[in-house]
Amino acid sequence: MKHSVPHDLGQEGAKKVAESALSTYAQKYANYNAKVTWTNPNRAELSFKVKGMSISGTVEVLERSIDLDIEVPFMLRPFKSQALKVIDGEINEWIKKAKAEPKPG
Repeated sequence: MKHSVPHDLGQEGAKKVAESALSTYAQKYANYNAKVTWTNPNRAELSFKVKGMSISGTVEVLERSIDLDIEVPFMLRPFKSQALKVIDGEINEWIKKAKAEPKPG
C-alpha cells in the first residue's frame, strides 16, 4: 500500500516530524511489537503486529512529501481506506504541531 502525504516543511523539518511521530508511536503501541529503524537519513523501516499478523513497510521523507509503502496482509486490506484516513490525519496533526512551534533564532 503506497501512500504519500504532502507537506511544506522542507525535508529537514519533515524529518523531525517523522522522527517524533514514529518514536511516539513505537512507545505508545509497544504492545504491538512496534519497531522503527532509520536505514539512512531520510528513510525508516517499520514493523508491528496486529491480531497476530505482521505489518511492515517504509517511510521516506522527501522535500515535499512523506511517502509510505506498507505491506498489508490480505486479511486487513478491507480496512485500507479507513487506515489511510487515520494515517493522513495523524501525519497532518504532526505537521500542524511543527508549524506552530516557534522558529529558532
